[in-house]
Amino acid sequence: MVNKIAASVAQALEGIQDGATILIGGFGTAGIPMELIEGLCELPVKGLTLVNNNAGNGDTGVAALLKTGKVRKIVCSFPRQTDSYVFDELYRAGKIELELVPQGTLAERIRAAGAGIGGFFCPTGYGTELAGNRETREINGRHYVFEEPLHGDVALIKAERGDRWGNLVYRKAARNFGPVMASAAKLTIASVHEIVELGDIDPETVVTPGIYVDRIVQVERRATVAGGF
Repeated sequence: MVNKIAASVAQALEGIQDGATILIGGFGTAGIPMELIEGLCELPVKGLTLVNNNAGNGDTGVAALLKTGKVRKIVCSFPRQTDSYVFDELYRAGKIELELVPQGTLAERIRAAGAGIGGFFCPTGYGTELAGNRETREINGRHYVFEEPLHGDVALIKAERGDRWGNLVYRKAARNFGPVMASAAKLTIASVHEIVELGDIDPETVVTPGIYVDRIVQVERRATVAGGF
């Protein structure tokens, strides 16, 4: 019997190794798998690469993980915000590496990894420092930069509801990067607020099919923060 339900966050996170690339869902404070991040903070791992929309807010979530010193590099679109002081301090001290990727390009690089695409040409970043030394090409009079897929060893995502096969549905904008990250990682771990019986989720409403999900763990719903879901 296929049963992907983990008894605890610690059990769900078992097997994460040093040097892993971790895809973490969330857009600002919306859809952050907070409990999974907190569990990752407790693991004896180091040298992680994080892929996220931003570099953390305040001193919780991604920022708390950065503060542990377990992260050597972050790949994100918005590293600096009014409350991104943890990242700021680490970056200025040379303790963390940053790869800045425009948000649409970030999403497409992750999607390409999940779709098995070897890369794609994108106009964003052409003629800027973000293009680096990557291949460029002119297509129909427009210039493009070659972008590689962005694979993850692990994806940590948050969904609203799931079943023991790992089928997931999300709550509104809390979906954000979850579906593409789930498809782009070797190991996908999802936190959910509700676990339902097989068949209780209408197949037409499943956003992330269980084939992309390896483990799910149920967590309590926290008080909603500004902008969060």
